[in-house]
Amino acid sequence: MSAPARRESDEGGCGVIGIASSVLIPGRHLLQSLRQMRNRGNGKGGGAALAGLSPEQFGVTVELLREDYLLAVAYLDDRARTEVEQRYVEPMFTVDHQAALPMREDLPLDVAPPRVVAYFVRPRPDALARFSSQHNLAGLPQNDLEDELVYQNTYQLNKAFYASLGEKRAFVLSHGKDMLSLKLVGYGDDVIRAYQLEDMHAHVWIGHHRYPTKGRVWHPGGAHPFVGLHEALVHNGDFANYASVTAYLAQRNIVPLFLTDTEVSVLVFDLLHRTYGYPLEYVIEALAPTTERDFDMLPAHKQSIYRMLQEVHIHASPDGPWFFLIAQSAADEQGPRTARLIGITDTSMLRPQVFALQQGALGEPSIGFAASEKQAIDAALESLAAEDHRFWTRPDRVWNARGGSHTDGGAFVFSITRGPEGQADLVCSDKFGRRIEVSESSKPYRRNGRGYSSSLRRPPMEGDAHSLVTELISQAASLTYDEVLSYLDALTSGLHQERGRTAALEALTVLIDGRFPTGELRRSSLLSLFDEALAKVFDSFRNHEGGNLLYLEHGRPLATLQPESKTVILDARGYDPQGEGSLALEIVRLVGLGFRKLVVAHAKGQRFIGSGLGADRAGVHIDIYGSSGDYLASGIDGAEVIVHGSGQDQLAQIMKRGRLIVHGDVGQTFMYAAKGGDAFVLGNAAGRPLINAVGKPHVVINGTCLDYLGESFMAGDVSNGGGFVVLNGIAFDEGGRLAELETPYPGGNLFSLASGGAIFVRDPHGKLGEDQLNGGVFVDLTDQHWGLIRPMLEENERLFGIRVPWLLQVEGRELKPDQIYRAILPSGHKALQPEEAWVANSG
Repeated sequence: MSAPARRESDEGGCGVIGIASSVLIPGRHLLQSLRQMRNRGNGKGGGAALAGLSPEQFGVTVELLREDYLLAVAYLDDRARTEVEQRYVEPMFTVDHQAALPMREDLPLDVAPPRVVAYFVRPRPDALARFSSQHNLAGLPQNDLEDELVYQNTYQLNKAFYASLGEKRAFVLSHGKDMLSLKLVGYGDDVIRAYQLEDMHAHVWIGHHRYPTKGRVWHPGGAHPFVGLHEALVHNGDFANYASVTAYLAQRNIVPLFLTDTEVSVLVFDLLHRTYGYPLEYVIEALAPTTERDFDMLPAHKQSIYRMLQEVHIHASPDGPWFFLIAQSAADEQGPRTARLIGITDTSMLRPQVFALQQGALGEPSIGFAASEKQAIDAALESLAAEDHRFWTRPDRVWNARGGSHTDGGAFVFSITRGPEGQADLVCSDKFGRRIEVSESSKPYRRNGRGYSSSLRRPPMEGDAHSLVTELISQAASLTYDEVLSYLDALTSGLHQERGRTAALEALTVLIDGRFPTGELRRSSLLSLFDEALAKVFDSFRNHEGGNLLYLEHGRPLATLQPESKTVILDARGYDPQGEGSLALEIVRLVGLGFRKLVVAHAKGQRFIGSGLGADRAGVHIDIYGSSGDYLASGIDGAEVIVHGSGQDQLAQIMKRGRLIVHGDVGQTFMYAAKGGDAFVLGNAAGRPLINAVGKPHVVINGTCLDYLGESFMAGDVSNGGGFVVLNGIAFDEGGRLAELETPYPGGNLFSLASGGAIFVRDPHGKLGEDQLNGGVFVDLTDQHWGLIRPMLEENERLFGIRVPWLLQVEGRELKPDQIYRAILPSGHKALQPEEAWVANSG
């Protein structure tokens, strides 16, 4: 009996993941990401697409894979195959090779997956001549004519065998060169299992959970991906102007058949890129137009081109929250086709997205990602690193896109170019073609044991954890990886004793959280080594019962209950991401039993960690290691939550009291509707942090945020205990050194429509302008303002090592606070005067 489909249709967003690798990787690594995001699905639609395929797995040659169209037909009715081949395959194409894809029959799916036949085909000369004559296409180049014949033939096949309101017997999954798309009614990971893609290899993979927001969502044809010709698209979100986009396409004689916004999105992409021949930059601009301040910041020649694109194609621009991922197989006249992963976000950034890059040393693999959640990227890298020593578990760079920005366009392209001998390179670039790279001065760790030479002596194998960590940090810029490993061996040499285990955990926490110069050593590689040592420490707690730290994993009962004096190390790996069997509810149970100190180990994207604890939970302390999920610390009332790494989206929503400390970045809508509490973020925030915040939250963000910081901020009167945000606009570079960002705030909606509270921005060079405000006004920083923010900056120094004297310096010159920080109050709010309230000592 098949399992019932899940009915959690209220989940607010699809799960999407894209991977682009310079070496062929198997589908089982995409499977891990999709499994981890399964709670974003609902069992009604899932799919995957591949580009840059391996010819051997299809039994074809490299030349045939490059030259032939891979026509993948889904048969819902096996009896339709003969008719489809007689009407739409044999008269139109020479079939060089065909194969039925293997399929599992034992998956508990409500709707049986369609059987898929892959045909490697070339248009027949007589069919091409007929087609050219019928459609008056005599002047079209040969390749373009073949493309159009394939495209139109698919339309006719789908119209005949998969009418949106009629009988459904077969449809085309994909028909591009060197690419394949598959989908079914179920989850994205079901697709990998159903078609046995675990061992199928490709350079580019995309996957999707959930269903399209319009159309027949319960049928295989209604699931993502949807295809143009040489591209497949999945997306998270929806848009309100589906009718106008459909009308735009109809004016160009393009009629959607599946009645979904996802389908029309890829049809527009294909029209602009293939039919009109627009470069990717112009296609992206037409889909996600640059507006307002960002448009004004563009060079004049781009403004001219973009203005024309918007005038002609504005009705085809999706209006609403969306994030597109596209797998593309693009022609390359020099050799094999270029496989691409393209990520595009809407200009309002209303759907979560994150990009990442891990760049190998010269001649070694590189890999790029785009996804709904960072934890999906973490899962893929962990899976890859476990079986291929050329990868490691941490990305070098992680970032969010700012849709429609003048700096990077809010879109990124990972391109895999392959040479004639099979070698391949990955290049990551933004909308404007500018490359995103990792500094070549640092070298990643090679797991084959070869380190990098150094004249420094090997570290001592004795000494307490504190002294070892202090020495490691001070010498890191001139250490080799072998020497770092020796330090880690020394740190973990006393795990047979509770004191040794506790000291090692504290020491590794300092290394993972810290930012320090690393010389030739890649920080991401070091973090991977620290993670391995930390896992060894956690295992030692698991294997040694007793003491002041209890180890708890799913299904394992607690030992003697003495909650007042015990710390629980909670292994997250066996717990569900949300719901009845979730990690969040286990934490609620433990706090209800009286435990006040919890350490979450091996987090795997679980949501709501720290939420639901109840009122007045002062004294509850939760440390989180691993890849935490959305909604962390939401609603906390007095608890302290520390994230030893980056957070994801919706952190600390409606937070009332307590503290949140994040040793990394945070995602979308950080502290939405927060009412109070203190928060410290070492890195950046994505879009819309602290929107609709009320009460008295006090926040320090050391990096920047994309846009809409403090939108509709309603946090009272800052002179009378109201809330505020300090934005420092700084970052640690790849060498572990602090530096100012190019601008403390890149967006055009700072403090938009705010009615209370204040924002204090470190802006010694006066880079912020009035045009970035929409409801706020710059005022002079007063002694009272400095008295408010200085204690927060001093605590920020204690937490992250960012010294207040450094913040008050510019190019080595010490300046006064009012020369460094600028205050922004709501428009119409009377500027505070020192005599109106207490005056803090400005120091």
